[in-house]
Amino acid sequence: MSGLSELISFMLTPTALALMAFGTSLGIVVGAIPGLTGAMLIALSLPLTFSMGGDPALVLLISMYVGSVSGGLITATLLRMPGTPASMMTTLDGYPLAKQGQPGRALGLGIGASLCGGLVSWVVLILLARPMALWSTKLGAFDFFALVLMALVLIASVGGKSLVRGLFAGMLGILVAMPGSSPATGEIRWTFGLHALDDGFKLLPVLIGLFAVSQIVHELLTLHHPASRIDAGQSRLDWRWSDWGRYKINLLRSSLLGTFIGILPGIGANIGSVVAYSTAKNSSRTPEKFGAGSEEGIIASEAANNATVGGALIPLIALGIPGSVIDAILLGALVIHGLQPGPFLFENNPQTVGVIMATMLLANFFMFGFLWLFAKRLAGLASLPRYVLLPVILTFCVVGSYALANRMFDVWVMLGFGLVGVAMDRWKIPAAPFVIGFVLGPIAEEHLSAGLMESGGSYLPLVTRPISLTFCLLSICLLIWSVRGVLKPEQPSESTDQDPSVE
Repeated sequence: MSGLSELISFMLTPTALALMAFGTSLGIVVGAIPGLTGAMLIALSLPLTFSMGGDPALVLLISMYVGSVSGGLITATLLRMPGTPASMMTTLDGYPLAKQGQPGRALGLGIGASLCGGLVSWVVLILLARPMALWSTKLGAFDFFALVLMALVLIASVGGKSLVRGLFAGMLGILVAMPGSSPATGEIRWTFGLHALDDGFKLLPVLIGLFAVSQIVHELLTLHHPASRIDAGQSRLDWRWSDWGRYKINLLRSSLLGTFIGILPGIGANIGSVVAYSTAKNSSRTPEKFGAGSEEGIIASEAANNATVGGALIPLIALGIPGSVIDAILLGALVIHGLQPGPFLFENNPQTVGVIMATMLLANFFMFGFLWLFAKRLAGLASLPRYVLLPVILTFCVVGSYALANRMFDVWVMLGFGLVGVAMDRWKIPAAPFVIGFVLGPIAEEHLSAGLMESGGSYLPLVTRPISLTFCLLSICLLIWSVRGVLKPEQPSESTDQDPSVE
């Protein structure tokens, strides 16, 4: 009980509440601006947490995570511009419903569903995180390697429309993680005579380059496409108590789908919203309304994409495996603040685990309140002049990368990976498999080397240990399933092809 009272005392301090309110509101604002992402915001904010303790830093970053996923529904509904990829399915029904003269109803449904998705995923986080962590302590080195291998296959197979591009992106991320000190032996490799590479490429400059700098270049090279704006100033947000009972099955089903999809490494909120939206349409008595202003469609999309946040936190704190790109950044934040993610986090830092779970809960209520009060006013953020916004973002990029180790090499790495991000976007190579491969590659190598040392250089334990054999077979099945999906002739999709502007 003393630990619980300490946790409550910390979470109710003015500092923690202020960080939570600031992080959630800033995440919503960034999520509401098309072109800016939660990954960019958290990557840029990570250097600002260096002077904080680990718990306050996590309060700020997780609040930003929750807010950034939710903010995209505003511009998706009022401007037909998804502020984040997670809100692309909301655009299909939110904008038509708003255009029919019900912008308040469309926003109210999205905000209410977002709260429900967040709360359901928090319950699952509470129930599954510790059992999963206890189970993971029974895994050997080969078991962990096989688990990471399955995660790598999974993220590659869902990394985009092309399996080949997803696999290539994941392998490229692993390759980029190779220079520097070997996680298995400590030997310096692939530095090409550059002593600055002795520690390899740091996660933060790579992430800032891929997500922030590449987006800045994209904005500079892409002409602005104005969207027709719906004025929601006179409308009242409409979410009724009766909606909880009327849509309870859709809310619960979409929230659970989003949560369990979030647990799968590398899939992300956009896939969760697509799956929940498709399921809701197939289960609906009025599927013809989907894409034309269906309330069920808005609820399914927003409940699912917010639920993926809690789902993605489960493998992060229980196994040390990031469930999404943002979780890869949070993994870096844990390490930077001297915290070891995975099963030992529960034993060595139970207070930190409690902070993560409590922040996830309270940030959802902050998100609901902030959106309810300011949602209609935030749509104007999409029209901010780019000549004002982009220099500010670029300044944060440079300062954040330099502050990591006080050296210009990291700034050049950031700029270099910004160009890599532009090239990947041009050639339709997904960034998520690259980032997760970059993070998981060294983990896989470390566990494989440890397993080989235990077995005297034999790979047989991979197929003789039941757990590792199960993960290996699952990896093969996932790969075969993905290949079959690629080879199968594509069927025309009514729901995803209606509006090319959301792609």
